[in-house]
Amino acid sequence: MTREAYHMALKEVQDEVQQMAVMVGGAIKDSMDALKSRDIEKSRKIVKNDMQVNKKRFDIEERCIRLIATQQPMAVDLRTLTAIINIITDLERIGDHAEGIAKISVSIGDAPLVKPLIDMPKMADKALSMLQRCMQAFIDRDTETAKKICNEDDEVDALYDAIYAELVMMMVNNPKIIKDATYLIWAAHNLERIADRVTNIAERVVYMVTGKMEEMNVSKY
Repeated sequence: MTREAYHMALKEVQDEVQQMAVMVGGAIKDSMDALKSRDIEKSRKIVKNDMQVNKKRFDIEERCIRLIATQQPMAVDLRTLTAIINIITDLERIGDHAEGIAKISVSIGDAPLVKPLIDMPKMADKALSMLQRCMQAFIDRDTETAKKICNEDDEVDALYDAIYAELVMMMVNNPKIIKDATYLIWAAHNLERIADRVTNIAERVVYMVTGKMEEMNVSKY
């Protein structure tokens, strides 16, 4: 493989990562919309489509390993490829969390939600914004934006804590809703974990550019 062909292959891998991020971003949005609107068929479709996310992850990983094995990249290119392998692992897990929300929606079935969803869509919007900006930082090699995104995880944590406290209080006051309220706690927890996964990606962006491994998602909340 010529150097020109190698750099083209490296760019194609990075483009595939962006496509995977778009897939899981759509899953986040769709899973929350389906939960809120009680669209069970849409939820089932999200669960089914998660297999495509998994396949994309394995395809990208295989391409990265092949480039490392055959081209023996050095310095920044090697960091890029190893960072990508970690990033797509977190993207795949984000897809799993979105799938988890869809499965919860299916489990609730046709029953009305025990409370209107107010803070949970805010969590989803924030986590999705973090993901989209993090992937742009990946393309731009923007470490400052990546670091700022890590700090935003506290906002998602605060929303989760508020949802958890409210639902627990509702269960105390009305034990009949324990099962359905627990479903919503699980859904919120999936969103909280999505934001955590985004901070992992942001840390890999910083590593890719600087070569330094730093944990930046230590909660200040």
